[in-house]
Amino acid sequence: MTTETREFCPNCGDPIENDPAERPVVPDAAGMRGKEQKLCDACYFDRFDLVDAPDRIEVRVCSRCGAVHRGNRWVDVDARDYTDVAIEAVSESLGVHLDARDVSWQVDPEQVDQNTIRMHCRFSGLVRDTFVEEEVVVPVKISRETCTRCGRIAGDYYASIVQVRAEDRTPTAEEVERAEEIAHEIVADMEATGDRDAFVTEVNETDDGVDLKVSTNKIGMKVARKVVEEFGGSYSDSETLVTEDEDGNEVYRVTYAIRLPPYAPGEIIDPEDGDGPVLVRSVRGNLKGTRLTTGEPYEASFEEGDAPEARRLADLDDAAETTLVTVEDERAVQVLDPETYRAETVARPDYLDPDAETVPVVKTRAGLHVVPER
Repeated sequence: MTTETREFCPNCGDPIENDPAERPVVPDAAGMRGKEQKLCDACYFDRFDLVDAPDRIEVRVCSRCGAVHRGNRWVDVDARDYTDVAIEAVSESLGVHLDARDVSWQVDPEQVDQNTIRMHCRFSGLVRDTFVEEEVVVPVKISRETCTRCGRIAGDYYASIVQVRAEDRTPTAEEVERAEEIAHEIVADMEATGDRDAFVTEVNETDDGVDLKVSTNKIGMKVARKVVEEFGGSYSDSETLVTEDEDGNEVYRVTYAIRLPPYAPGEIIDPEDGDGPVLVRSVRGNLKGTRLTTGEPYEASFEEGDAPEARRLADLDDAAETTLVTVEDERAVQVLDPETYRAETVARPDYLDPDAETVPVVKTRAGLHVVPER
């Protein structure tokens, strides 16, 4: 006696020709995949959807900077239009049936208007050794709003102020300009790493220097350190309580006060040590310069630092071009006084070119001195 076991479709009751036990079963968390596999082909394909697609997708875009909102944050995409962004959003939202093999698909975007893109998605694959294909249309709505960063910029938000000042003088135009450049360079470097909280809120030049308002305390500290590193001097910081965040934590605004040295590169000072004026070259660490009488290097002692006792005489910008009359010896030359046009004997520094026809000179309380070429 022979007993034949046959499987029947649990939906329509028809016998199943191909034993479902031979078909691969990949159960999902709810255990429904096994029940689907027991259906006959007719019932299976009757309720089969190759693709699971949303009815509509919304893409949030910042109307100011073009950033796209993904998950719980804004992301810079650097896109000319948002077709690629829409394609990516649709791709992430589509689901392909687990029974499908050798799936291929393509997307044909249709620009309906400025804020709407209709995505025609075509899929094909093999299911139960049967070729199936399906097309779905997913409208993508571009929703334009303002990202957190642009909202803060528009609201003049800042968390730190960097005040650039100088001791017993006003910062030079070069120092002010460079401080602004440093702030923007630091922000650009942080933006390049994906930090969207980094920006310069405001640059305000005053009679005493420049105030830089920046978005975070970290940027303020970096700017202060970099300015002092390049120009010398020092900085201090002070906190001011401004508010509390949504978790009740105190929020402080930090002011970084930079004090540049009393002398800047390019100034001519007299240390009053009997060896003549000095052209300041650097004030980083301790003051360094060049003696105008000999051309020899000058360096303030460690104790004097960047502010030795000295008289401020002039600036290299005050130099005037005049005629080199004659070279008297290894230590002296004659030049024309640019004011009186009389020949004057002055010290010959080693940077002077004896074959030159003209040389730059500066006239101060300490006398007439040849200065280096710019």
